[in-house]
Amino acid sequence: MLGQHGRGVTRALFTAPARGLARIGVTPNMLTVAGTVATITVAVLTLPQGRFILGPILLAVVLIGDSFDGILARLTGTSSAFGAFLDSTMDRLADGAVFGSLAVWAALHLQAGPLRTWTVAIAVTTLVLAAAVPYARARAESVGATAAVGIAERTDRLVLTAVGVLAVGLGAPAWVLTAALALVAVGSLITVIQRVSTVHRQLTRPAAEASA
Repeated sequence: MLGQHGRGVTRALFTAPARGLARIGVTPNMLTVAGTVATITVAVLTLPQGRFILGPILLAVVLIGDSFDGILARLTGTSSAFGAFLDSTMDRLADGAVFGSLAVWAALHLQAGPLRTWTVAIAVTTLVLAAAVPYARARAESVGATAAVGIAERTDRLVLTAVGVLAVGLGAPAWVLTAALALVAVGSLITVIQRVSTVHRQLTRPAAEASA
């Protein structure tokens, strides 16, 4: 949801800087790869160590910068199927680094007990479900359907996770992060169900109309 409502804002803010990048020869694919490398680097170097103030702040900066590749592609007329494929693939690597790093933090820093067990399990579950959301959309498009629906887009998932991380960094109990990850997991699951339901309606309607 945040991604849908925020695209107009980011387009207005970043169009001028994107023009500057285009003038010096930066391509959208360069930005895509650079953003992924930056996200993985920040996640791995901050989150497992419990640097929960620096980490989310830097990740927020990278997430904002992640908007540049799409804007640059539209400005330069270089949007392509490969660019979309590369962007989606890089996003999965970046998301895996974030949620995987949080699972490592929980395993290394929380005391043995139910909270640690639940936090690790939920972080891993969130990683899987976060990957299933874009997979459902891509698979839908491969069979001639559309599935651009759902309550938890990538921006929603990352922002909610970052809020939970930052809250713990500012002194909130660790279960706040566990709860944030659980909300992301539930939202991702609901989004997958919404997309499966949408594709089911699209693909079964023609058959029902043909037999009517």
